[in-house]
Amino acid sequence: MSFLCVLAALFLEQVRPLAHPSVLELSFTRYAGRLARDLNAGQPIHGTIAWFVGVLPWVVLALVVHYLLSVLGPLFAWGWAVAVLYACIDFKPMLRDYSAIIEALRAGELERARDLVERWRGESAQQYSESDLARVAIESALLRAHRDLFAVIAWFVVLPGPAGAVLYKLSAWLADEWGRRPHEDFHAFGQFSSRALSVLDWVPVRITAIGFAIAGDLEDALQCWRAQPAAWSDPELGIVLASGAGALGVRLGGPLPRAGGADYRAQLGTGDEPDTNYMQSAVGLIWRTLVIGMIVLLLVTVARWVGI
Repeated sequence: MSFLCVLAALFLEQVRPLAHPSVLELSFTRYAGRLARDLNAGQPIHGTIAWFVGVLPWVVLALVVHYLLSVLGPLFAWGWAVAVLYACIDFKPMLRDYSAIIEALRAGELERARDLVERWRGESAQQYSESDLARVAIESALLRAHRDLFAVIAWFVVLPGPAGAVLYKLSAWLADEWGRRPHEDFHAFGQFSSRALSVLDWVPVRITAIGFAIAGDLEDALQCWRAQPAAWSDPELGIVLASGAGALGVRLGGPLPRAGGADYRAQLGTGDEPDTNYMQSAVGLIWRTLVIGMIVLLLVTVARWVGI
């Protein structure tokens, strides 16, 4: 049933995507903020407790509702799983924002493209050239495809009902809310949320990287995967970016200009400098990876049905 659930959720998400940020995301952000205010006393153990309070009750609730609906009939449980997965996937809004950046660059509207990238990434882009904008947009698209689509589906398939999707999605939100805050008050408090996401991401990161490699240039993707991620600021996410860059045959990473200097980053990928054509190719890579993943999931589902 996993294949049909994922297929239905993807169809709904493409036909009628939730607003971004969704009501659920805004509500959970407020909930996470309250937990931080109440529990953040500057020690790592407080962040650990807050993570369990913030994530596990909702995972258990999703699982309990799934099993209660199973008593009424499998169709009810199936509908619940589809609804929860649909709420956890955030693919169409990413494509919409990404496409707006491509259109702005193709129209020569560099300032508009900079503003779009700033809003999308939450970082200043006023010093970026056209190539820089294409580079960071491709990087963000590959990472968001992993975090908001492939990893969510992977965990949905692993755990019963929609519990896996909820576990991963809430963990990713808390890692963003607590683990990546530069404020000193969150240094100790956010440690566990970052580590928890790293553990949950270990297998999905490699699934995404394998998918990119198969969907693109396999040889270059594997070569970049082996040689480059260790030099990236987050080596795990570097695997996704290196594989994606190699699969596309484009150079990602590298220094980015900023006011008063530059952000020096490791080089990822191989080939040409990024432009709007490579940006469009990245969309194709993501879609091909999704199709490959769905074919694999279908084969596994059929094998279960026939008892292989």
